[in-house]
Amino acid sequence: MPEYRNPKPTVDCIIELSGERIVLIRRANPPVGWALPGGFVDEGEPLDKAAIREAKEETGLDVELTEQFFSYSDPARDPRLHTISTVFIAKATGEPVGADDAAEAKTFTVDALPKDLCFDHGTILSDYLTYKRTGKRRKL
Repeated sequence: MPEYRNPKPTVDCIIELSGERIVLIRRANPPVGWALPGGFVDEGEPLDKAAIREAKEETGLDVELTEQFFSYSDPARDPRLHTISTVFIAKATGEPVGADDAAEAKTFTVDALPKDLCFDHGTILSDYLTYKRTGKRRKL
């Protein structure tokens, strides 16, 4: 049987808190830097459950997913390997605490987001902010 080199499924969460704040994590492992909470989907795990699990593991927050936002699949989006990320929008209460492979978790207002985010998370957040402002999603 041939060996297939398929992309790895991942999830990312845009966690909204009161005051138009968004939760980001500072990654402890390469590539280091600020990123959306997220990670790899475990075998046999539905995407929504993976997003909830990763959010809890990295921020300590119990999230409620409100919608599946978009999927990002550019082969260059992750310098480690080809991944396909399904992004969810979620709501939570409380304050995040970095855990698992997050060295830190912090909230940012939409006008104070870090400029250099890991992976394609700057693009994801730009798309999200456009969606929140206009109601229009990124086009395929």
